[in-house]
Amino acid sequence: METKANYVLIGAFTIVVTLFLLLFALWAAKYSSEKSWREYAVIFNEPVTGLSEGSTVQYNGIGVGTVQQLSLAPDDPRRVIAKLRLQADAPVKTDTRAKLSLTGITGTPIIQLTGGSPNSPRLAESSNGDVPIIQTEASALQNIADTANRLVARLDQVLSDDNVKHVSNTLANIESLTGSIADQRGDLRALIANAKKSSEQLNQALATTNRAVESVDRELAQKLPGIIAKLDSTLTKLDSAATGANGILNDNRAAISSFANDGLAQLGPTLGELRSLVRDLRRISDRLEGNPTRYLLGRDAAKEFEPEKPAR
Repeated sequence: METKANYVLIGAFTIVVTLFLLLFALWAAKYSSEKSWREYAVIFNEPVTGLSEGSTVQYNGIGVGTVQQLSLAPDDPRRVIAKLRLQADAPVKTDTRAKLSLTGITGTPIIQLTGGSPNSPRLAESSNGDVPIIQTEASALQNIADTANRLVARLDQVLSDDNVKHVSNTLANIESLTGSIADQRGDLRALIANAKKSSEQLNQALATTNRAVESVDRELAQKLPGIIAKLDSTLTKLDSAATGANGILNDNRAAISSFANDGLAQLGPTLGELRSLVRDLRRISDRLEGNPTRYLLGRDAAKEFEPEKPAR
């Protein structure tokens, strides 16, 4: 009996130790797993079509984790909350941004993390223990969709009924104009021929003008030295004359000054006497012309005697 009791105790001890070691291994694995992975959240304001749980999360093209859970925001169903499970050493910082991306043209969507400057702090949990949230930016897919929507809206505006009517009227006017031009084809040919003839005449006139200008330029170039020489001689003579006049003025400055002061002062009375003399001479001339005998002899002229004729 004692031998069987010892076997029972040994077996029980072995089972207890094995369970303890197993629980310790599980705890250690969980602890290690929790230490090597961190959880983050991303809130998208756009549809995440094609993204699913287990999708890859890349940081600048390098895989750093997976999408753990996808759900709609309880306060706004237009927003999608994606919980990420990333490596603990992934450099997720406050300026890191998340966006949807494609691994290829026809690949599956993934979450692409970009940014994260060296001086930015790491993104940490909030004080109340909430999962840190990575900010998002519009993806290329969203930009393409927005651009397509704007283009469609503008096309709707361009292709409105009024614009279509205006375009139809414009096309009708163009068709009418082309018909009118076709009817006046002969006049257009004549106009083109006249324009060509006028162009030829203009070219001839320009050629003639060019030759005349070249001839004038040659003659001017030939005569220019002689003209310059004559001009230089004339300027030299004028300079000499000016020098001589300046010398004369300097030599007779005293006489000129005396004439200006005294001669001009006496010129006024002399002119007055000269005017009186002219008046006297005019009166004498008038008297001589009217009755010279009386003016010269001091008596009246003798009267002529006319004999009386006998009566018949």
